[in-house]
Amino acid sequence: MEEIQNANQKPMSVKDWLVTLLIMAIPLVGFIMLFVYAFGNNENVNKQNWAKAQLIVLAIVIGLMIVFISVFGAIFASAMAGSQNY
Repeated sequence: MEEIQNANQKPMSVKDWLVTLLIMAIPLVGFIMLFVYAFGNNENVNKQNWAKAQLIVLAIVIGLMIVFISVFGAIFASAMAGSQNY
């Protein structure tokens, strides 16, 4: 158990990061793997923290997109409703 713990504490190599980033580039697989990396028990601590940070950033971006689409959608709908009088 201690040997696994130490292996998960080691810094990731460039090869490990390249493989991780290539997996993240696959659209649906990358999203699913973020959860696997973030909450998996046998993952490197560096990869876990990175995946958790990516998920937080993704949640913030999606939240901001929803707010902006709602605001600009309301503005657009209001402009279209007002243009029917002309």
